[in-house]
Amino acid sequence: MNVEDSSKIFAAKLAAAKSGDQESLGSLFESYRPFLTLMVELQLGKHLKRKLDAADVVQEIFLDAHRAISKFNGTSEPEFSQWLRAILTTRIASVLRHYLGTQQRDLRLEQQIQNDLDHSAMTLGKMVIDPNSSPSQHVAKHEQSQLAVDALMRLADDYRDVLIMRHMEGLKFPEIAIRMNRSVDSVEKLWLRGLTKLKSEFAQS
Repeated sequence: MNVEDSSKIFAAKLAAAKSGDQESLGSLFESYRPFLTLMVELQLGKHLKRKLDAADVVQEIFLDAHRAISKFNGTSEPEFSQWLRAILTTRIASVLRHYLGTQQRDLRLEQQIQNDLDHSAMTLGKMVIDPNSSPSQHVAKHEQSQLAVDALMRLADDYRDVLIMRHMEGLKFPEIAIRMNRSVDSVEKLWLRGLTKLKSEFAQS
């Protein structure tokens, strides 16, 4: 399916969701669940050492989006994606304020979270996309991160973990080796195989 057809299908599903079609809305949410789950896990790991279940936070994000969908004015996938990420940022900031004991809204914290999310999304795209490819050779740019996460979540745990630690958390191989209780050499080989498998999975998306 080309980018234009995909965009038309998404726009139709989004219009139905905004009109109250719960099945269409649920389908849209489910397509974003892996991406949102990974983003939440990364933020919880950074700030709270994963004291919370990411699935619970994602469910709260969906509830927030469900309440606000009728007021959403966008019509395209990029607009919907950006809207969901804004809700994600607000929800994570709220969770952090609760667990860090602060009540007042902190715009600097929200900006930091947004910057982290943007960086993570960009990193995901770079992991799987050939920078020299033309737009016609792959899906629209705004869909890359979501498809990359879907591919990442299909990998075996060890492959997924080493890729997240290396690319998303920015750890060096010796640090990853300590976390995974492996030798540095085995971690480097695991990373290379994982990256190869990720690109293969993404190509089949």
